[in-house]
Amino acid sequence: MIDENKQDRRYDLIVWDWDGTIMDSTPTIVDCIQQACRDLGFKEPDDALASSVIGLGIQDSLRRAVPWIEPVHFPKLTDRFRFHYLAKDHELDLFVGIRELLEKLRADQYLLGVATGKSRVGLDRSLKHHEIGHLFHETRTADESFSKPHPGMLLELSDLTQVPTRRMLMIGDTTHDLDMAANAGVDALAVTYGAHPPDTLKTSKSLAHVDNVAELSQWLKHNL
Repeated sequence: MIDENKQDRRYDLIVWDWDGTIMDSTPTIVDCIQQACRDLGFKEPDDALASSVIGLGIQDSLRRAVPWIEPVHFPKLTDRFRFHYLAKDHELDLFVGIRELLEKLRADQYLLGVATGKSRVGLDRSLKHHEIGHLFHETRTADESFSKPHPGMLLELSDLTQVPTRRMLMIGDTTHDLDMAANAGVDALAVTYGAHPPDTLKTSKSLAHVDNVAELSQWLKHNL
């Protein structure tokens, strides 16, 4: 799939968002936010608002998804969200074709990373469950760095891998991912099959928009 001549390569490190990009989890996250609100008797956000916050750290996500509740209630809301998400976490699947794409990139000696709004515990649990942790060289989470769109996670991955930002590519499904990349001086590629619709993604800077994993594979084949 990919040119083996490394000197012709445009990027050395490919960084992935997790939810909505690698993991088909957007509907579940939306449902868990809404269930958490129902548990505590709060007005729940509609699907569009709930999905718009995916990719941020959990605290930032809930503050934006339900801005009408008092801050004192957020710890309980976070607990209820985690309760519902953990009950369904094991049922979530990778997008079809993602595993094979990651394996091919790794075999072709690209460095792979993750920059996610998930917690470290949540990401490690998912990596272990789907048995793909060995494919990634470095990963960063919102609870050990800064929440998107702050560039911190990408800058830390650059330092950890010794790859300059100009040689990195960020792949994500939200404007939070694309804006983080822009803030870090990293090129970004948008996937439209996750949390944010195409019209929303177009408000942020990216090299292209791809609609499914097959298109993503083809874009990488011709542009890496």
